[in-house]
Amino acid sequence: VSTQSTGLHSYLVKKLRCKPFDGNCMLKSGLRNLPARVPSLRYYIWRYTSKTFRSENMSSPIVIQPRGAHKASVIFLHGRGDTCHGWAQVMGEELNIKHVKYICPTASTIPVTINMGMRMPAWYDITSLSEFDKEDKAGIMRSVAHVHALIAEEEKAVPSDKIFVGGFSQGGAVALYSGLTYKNKLGGIIGLSCYLPLNSEFPDVADSQNSETPIILCHGKADVVVDTRFGQMSHQKIKAFHSAVEMKLYDHMGHTSCPRELMDVKQFLGNVLGQSP
Repeated sequence: VSTQSTGLHSYLVKKLRCKPFDGNCMLKSGLRNLPARVPSLRYYIWRYTSKTFRSENMSSPIVIQPRGAHKASVIFLHGRGDTCHGWAQVMGEELNIKHVKYICPTASTIPVTINMGMRMPAWYDITSLSEFDKEDKAGIMRSVAHVHALIAEEEKAVPSDKIFVGGFSQGGAVALYSGLTYKNKLGGIIGLSCYLPLNSEFPDVADSQNSETPIILCHGKADVVVDTRFGQMSHQKIKAFHSAVEMKLYDHMGHTSCPRELMDVKQFLGNVLGQSP
């Protein structure tokens, strides 16, 4: 499996200086470079490595419970070829905010055309990263329905305006569509290194309940997987009918994440929730 998203891949390569092998081999090689002071992290990664890259269908999300009373929830979707485990680590280590619960689901394993039909976790099929007139609408809508169901489940515990939906790359695309079309007002929408899918349908399909929901879009200027201009075009498209959207660009960052970006996302969450991150 060739991972295109960040999660443990970026964490191990950048913070722990392990070699950027793909998938299972990369993760296990990175264990040798984990500092002795984080044995729990070493166990966490090892425990989930085999499941991460071998399961055909991982429908159960990883849930990180809040450090205190549950007052808000963040649903975050990984990118193509990744799973929930990588971003769950980022949520728990880098974005952890008191009173916030994090839900990280994993996409079903499907054949992906752009990857020569290889089976991997993906929210929908992709035939090209430049021809958006050939989008997999059926696959996108299935994933959007899944995200809407996750949001509805969280509404049993917290108000909808305390629920955030976000994602990286393909997961960010699904998060944008899901958030803008949800029937109840959300707390915020987070899109990292992504684009707005089925953009010709907007603003017609956008729900008025989320016409002023805060949105943060982040993109690396050196992204060659999801070209930066697609992120900028999506920003302009959303801005035309949605005033509460901001975009942040990062010098020298490719299709991954960086500490500055994670700090900006954490600040975004804190600002919307009215509490210090």
